[in-house]
Amino acid sequence: MNQICTVLLAVTLLLAGVRSQRSEVLEQDQNIEPDGTYFYRYKLSDGTEAQEQGQGGRAATGGYKYTSPEGEVVQITYTADENGYNPVGDVIPQPPPIPDAILRALEYIRTHAKPSRK
Repeated sequence: MNQICTVLLAVTLLLAGVRSQRSEVLEQDQNIEPDGTYFYRYKLSDGTEAQEQGQGGRAATGGYKYTSPEGEVVQITYTADENGYNPVGDVIPQPPPIPDAILRALEYIRTHAKPSRK
């Protein structure tokens, strides 16, 4: 879990560094407690921001934002826990909706399935 968080932080900082070599840290705060709870946050002069809090090795929630080279503000929030890394944001591609015919077929199978024999 901490490795994932470290990679995400590194990627965010890398993106910020690639966009502007002159960004300065405007705000930065972090804390790690003996029980493993932690948080960090930072804000850069180019508008890049990130924050995360969690329980080391168990769960984390956080988010980050930056401006893409095309000028679009990219904002991602996420949770990371026993169910994996789950990001949410408008820039994350979404699958197309499941067609109604497929949904009806799945419902038919669910309601008409015969119990399996062992």
